[in-house]
Amino acid sequence: MSDSKEKAVSATYKNNPKMGMGGRVGHGGFAPGEKAKDFKGSVSKLFAYGKSFVIFGAIAIILAITGTILNIIGPQKIGDITDYIVNGITGTINLPEIKKLAIFLIVIYGLGFIFNYIQSYIMATIAQRLSYKLRRDIDHKINRLPLKYFDNNSYGDVLSRVTNDVDTIAQTLNQSLGTLVSAITMFFGSLIMMFITNYIMAFAAVASTLIGFLLMIIIIKKSQKYFLNQQNGLGAINGHIEEVYSGHTIVKAYNGEKAALKSFNRMNDDLFINAWRSQFLSGLMMPIMQFIGNFGYVVVSIVGALLAINGKIQFGVIASFMLYIRLFTQPMSQFAQAANRIQSGAAASERVFSFLDEPELNAEFDKTKTLQYVKGDVEFNHVKFGYDSDKIIIPDFSMKAKAGQKIAIVGPTGAGKTTLVNLLMRFYEVEDGQIKIDGTSTLDVPRENVHDQFCMVLQDTWLFEGTIKENIAYNRKGVTDEMVKEACKVAGIDFFIRTLPNGYETILTDKLNLSAGQKQLMTIARAMIVDAPLLILDEATSSVDTRTEIIIQKAMDRLMHGRTSFVIAHRLSTIKNADLILVLKDGNVVESGTHVELLSKNGFYADLYNSQFDAMSE
Repeated sequence: MSDSKEKAVSATYKNNPKMGMGGRVGHGGFAPGEKAKDFKGSVSKLFAYGKSFVIFGAIAIILAITGTILNIIGPQKIGDITDYIVNGITGTINLPEIKKLAIFLIVIYGLGFIFNYIQSYIMATIAQRLSYKLRRDIDHKINRLPLKYFDNNSYGDVLSRVTNDVDTIAQTLNQSLGTLVSAITMFFGSLIMMFITNYIMAFAAVASTLIGFLLMIIIIKKSQKYFLNQQNGLGAINGHIEEVYSGHTIVKAYNGEKAALKSFNRMNDDLFINAWRSQFLSGLMMPIMQFIGNFGYVVVSIVGALLAINGKIQFGVIASFMLYIRLFTQPMSQFAQAANRIQSGAAASERVFSFLDEPELNAEFDKTKTLQYVKGDVEFNHVKFGYDSDKIIIPDFSMKAKAGQKIAIVGPTGAGKTTLVNLLMRFYEVEDGQIKIDGTSTLDVPRENVHDQFCMVLQDTWLFEGTIKENIAYNRKGVTDEMVKEACKVAGIDFFIRTLPNGYETILTDKLNLSAGQKQLMTIARAMIVDAPLLILDEATSSVDTRTEIIIQKAMDRLMHGRTSFVIAHRLSTIKNADLILVLKDGNVVESGTHVELLSKNGFYADLYNSQFDAMSE
């Protein structure tokens, strides 16, 4: 079974003793309200992750700096033009010099535009390629994570990291890095040019804008936690919506709409508060910077007028400073905006990389041994297991199954039936003991090789949006149309499929209303295509009516022929013909034998069996 197949089975295989509705426990990630643990570390990880784009990023930065410098040169030349015009009022205007300066300004402003355009193009490309790489690596990571991670984290929160958080990172890179570089260059460049032009007016301009710096620092520190809370809130609300939507039938059946809405409103209120606070504080930047800029104009005008009256400067200097004060204050608002975006990006980066840093399943490149030509002998040898190491649910389990046998596993809810199947498939690793297939420990061979030995039919049918043929031949190469049709005939679903408008090419969507039995028969046909020596049936008829159960049971009997089968069943009437019945209670085998042998013992199995008929008679 390949990685993609493991992912599909993992997504479907939800009836885990550790899981609640839809297999979700908690929301994962950071709790809303929790502060970022390491903003600098997250940003460093992001840049390290994108090291393959460093050269292009450096080119973009150089272009941004160059384009900004060209724009900084302009005000001084405009001041020179102003001086030529003022001097020409009492004499002759030097039009040739003004023409040269005008052409020079057109050239440098044009080049500045071109450089900034190319820089924006490069940064947009880097941002999208990096987000593409992140989504790909997150998807691959999902396949390498143990099922235990999904026991404790919401699927919706994981999806939020793939969508919201990655998009936030892309927006940060696209809109902030180039802006930040340009703003820094603009700030220091205009500052230097102001001091070169006139140091007295430069000091006046800097003093008038100092208050803006202080307010910006205060606001950035204040808003930092709200940006992280906003990202966490998005993850939580996505998890809640995905959970309620996937179980909307249960929610309606139990009149849980009000409770679900109450939970949603609480999360939505938290998200609203944090989003409002973060956006409000970031929104203060622009009006504050505009006020500081206007205040700077006033100061420069007054100081410049006094210097001009005393003959210390010409009017062109005042004109230049009017433009420089705008260039000098403009980066402050850009700093603030970039800082806000970087905070959002850092929060998103922290969530994404915390997911990518999660412990993975152990790599198995060194395992060269493989299972080939498996007959189907299976042995559990003193297996010990617990979902948490301090809470053992299977203390000591042993059993042997011969090739071709039908092994039924029964017991009350929580006895450990599905857990045994999880261990058999190596979805979880045993704490102690061994599970052997044909005498080979499953720990000695790669997981994929173990998965290849099994076909599965689960209680929760999993069908994706695609044609019926694609669903039945899922992840199998070389499957012909004839093979698909033959599997469907054996499963008893061929006639129904041929009645559909497009037959086997019919696309399965929500609009195509299939019964639970029809879906189950399709999964049985899928298992027949796999044609593996071992079979797992996990309560495959528990959600259908009696008549449909008989049809599915016949299909499963044909599927089980010649295979070692492990059947989990609540309806004990369906496993009367099992070669061996294992009766589990609290993770231990309390009884074993055939149906007749166990009834004659008049023990726990007999009580279970008789209780079902007592319930039916009542």
